[in-house]
Amino acid sequence: MDFQWTKKDLLDLYDLSRDEILHILNTAEEFKKVSQRNVKKVPALRGRTVVNLFVEPSTRTRVSFELAEQRLSADIINMNADVSSFRKGETLLDTLKNIQALQADIVVIRHQATGAPNFLARELNMGVVNAGDGAHSHPTQALLDIFTIREKKGRIEGLNVVIVGDILHSRVARSNVWGLIKLGANVTFAGPATLVPREFEQIGVRVCHNLKDALADADVINLLRIQLERQQRGYFPSLGEYSRFFGIHPETLRYIKRDALIMHPGPINRGVEIDSAVADGPQSVILEQVTNGLAVRMAVLFLVAGCLK
Repeated sequence: MDFQWTKKDLLDLYDLSRDEILHILNTAEEFKKVSQRNVKKVPALRGRTVVNLFVEPSTRTRVSFELAEQRLSADIINMNADVSSFRKGETLLDTLKNIQALQADIVVIRHQATGAPNFLARELNMGVVNAGDGAHSHPTQALLDIFTIREKKGRIEGLNVVIVGDILHSRVARSNVWGLIKLGANVTFAGPATLVPREFEQIGVRVCHNLKDALADADVINLLRIQLERQQRGYFPSLGEYSRFFGIHPETLRYIKRDALIMHPGPINRGVEIDSAVADGPQSVILEQVTNGLAVRMAVLFLVAGCLK
């Protein structure tokens, strides 16, 4: 029996079942095939209007969504918060209700406020796709990470996945962990104690503050960007110290599996969380993550649009 997608929104992997996550991944596989053709465009969203509202700055995610929308033949509206009615005091909800009144179908939103997409999804009839909210969730990044792992390893179940870095403030880690656990992976969070508190063990994650121990059996190593502004808040003494104890360098590769994948959601701080020789090396799948992000976002938009009137 074919699986039937029933959600008009994509807000978080926490809310998705194992079957729903697998359905997105399987749909993305088909859209990746489309991107490998000479003619890369399909009419799946012809007649649909997608609004991209990035209140928080973004490059990779925004470009990836825009290209996905173009490939699906959607009509696209890009809204800039700096020149919108936000500057005149209009609320986020009022702005989008006006957009909805113009018969827009889907809004892709990135917002610095945790829960903003969830709030909008309750109030709007149009579909809402979360492109990142605060330190809470980034579902399409997690999906493209998991897609890449499955593509390279052939499975998720039973794999040892280590996520290294600023877990405390990471929406990427929070989304990844729910998807990975639901698909049967073993997840380890690694980093300084100030950025990886033991409380995460309550959700079934192993917490490790020694990088060598964390990586001993790793099949996948996903490195998070160290947000440079955190350096001023005392989470670690210096960037150099962080890199020494938790960065991935060529010498680090001596004590990890030769077939372990090196991942990074970007943007990379070269020389901090990862050395250039590793980022550009044979175990890195960082650019493949970017490629797969297009297929995943095409799949998400296609599935969400299919549940709209």
